[in-house]
Amino acid sequence: MNEIAPIRTETPAGGQAEGAAEQKRPHNIEAEQQLLGAILTNNDVYDRIASVLKPKHFYDPVHRRIYEVAETRIQRNALASPVTLKPLLEDDEGLNELGGPAYLVRLAANAISTYAARDFAQMIHDLAVRRDLIDLGGELSSRAAAAEEADTPDDLIVSTEQKLYQIAETGQSEQGFQSFLTAVTDAVQIANAAYQRDGGLAGISTGLIDMDRKLGGLHKSDLLILAGRPSMGKTSLATNIAFNIAKAFRKGKLPDGSAGAVEGGVVGFYSLEMSAEQLAARVLSEAAEVPSEQIRKGDMTETEFRRFVEAAKDLEACPLFIDDTPALPISQLAARARRLKREKGLDVLIVDYLQLVRPASAKDSRVNEVSEITQGLKAIAKELDIPVIALSQLSRQVENRDDKRPQLSDLRESGSIEQDADVVMFVYREEYYVEREKPGEDQLDKMAEWQERMARLHGKAEVVIGKQRHGPIGTVELSFEGQFTRFGNLAQDRHGSIDQF
Repeated sequence: MNEIAPIRTETPAGGQAEGAAEQKRPHNIEAEQQLLGAILTNNDVYDRIASVLKPKHFYDPVHRRIYEVAETRIQRNALASPVTLKPLLEDDEGLNELGGPAYLVRLAANAISTYAARDFAQMIHDLAVRRDLIDLGGELSSRAAAAEEADTPDDLIVSTEQKLYQIAETGQSEQGFQSFLTAVTDAVQIANAAYQRDGGLAGISTGLIDMDRKLGGLHKSDLLILAGRPSMGKTSLATNIAFNIAKAFRKGKLPDGSAGAVEGGVVGFYSLEMSAEQLAARVLSEAAEVPSEQIRKGDMTETEFRRFVEAAKDLEACPLFIDDTPALPISQLAARARRLKREKGLDVLIVDYLQLVRPASAKDSRVNEVSEITQGLKAIAKELDIPVIALSQLSRQVENRDDKRPQLSDLRESGSIEQDADVVMFVYREEYYVEREKPGEDQLDKMAEWQERMARLHGKAEVVIGKQRHGPIGTVELSFEGQFTRFGNLAQDRHGSIDQF
């Protein structure tokens, strides 16, 4: 059996020192030769390693070109062999240095058994990742040492984290185009998961039954906007959803064989308005059923305080992570979300609230800034494959209407928000407005009418679904306990006039 000619190592123009450093870069020429030989003798090998190995992963440039040409032919359902590749590569200078097309024949003649191809592909990929890490470290070192005004330390950290995440994601199957058969199979698997799960949900349960029925749970890669006027309770609702999901978290084996959340999930909460302590107090108020106002003042009975402490102990292991850094740029928000997913896992991300996120760079108008932020949040949802819930303010024009139920046009900078969101929801509590219409004590008839309305509206809230890309719009009725800042399921007659699900 003829031995394969050794690969020459080109010395960079910088001299012997740089050439020696280049030779120390992790690589395995023999593994590349053996794998290429296996592909040239059996093109079916390519299908088993294509999701792991790309041309860029080959260390030797000649091997990279051979793989590219073979890949192109195989993807066209054409044969890739030493004979068919010969006319396509016979003018390649690098290949001619190794003996020309005869080198292809030697690769095929010394091919490994095809069963080991996946292992060799993984080895070549891993060595390429190591080289990328070396390059990234060198780039970071150079940029940090240069101390240019444009490169602040925060910018360097964010860009490096983003590149690290991209390196970590290499080797996974790329989406690209897929056959209808593949799409149908995925749809059936999602439907089966919904059928097997309590409540028939395809997404993550919010813990609010009627909302889940309207939305089908929180779906991966969706951007959901939760909007409302001040004091409507949008932060309380987001906190309740976060708590419900984190409390239900149960780790197990997913259908694809990997480990992950089979119930509930790990929640990341960006609290740009409230401190982490204030947010935690709200969660504890709901869990311990102690009014948040009493917690804030420390005005609790011994029984309430004991219940408060016990609730805190129960929630110690709850996978709810809070970041209360104010005025975060969208780029840093994305980088921190990537880091959380890498270190702890991440199934749902909540941002409170959208208008407090900063754009990566100043824009000529606020509309363009909000557009960049919403597009960034949607990109995070797709990149991390998680639902992202972003809270949003509403404009004051709601207050000028007799019917104060919010509409899509009430969203501040509504064009970009409405366009980028998959779901837009509004929190509305009519009780809040009616309470402020209290008549004078001398107006007995109006007072009786007002009291009747207040009794009918007390403890009730609505979530108006103004847009849903994959489902119906409508209204979800919830209960609201203001003293605990808690939204809950509203007991109601399913045969009554309320929406039928």
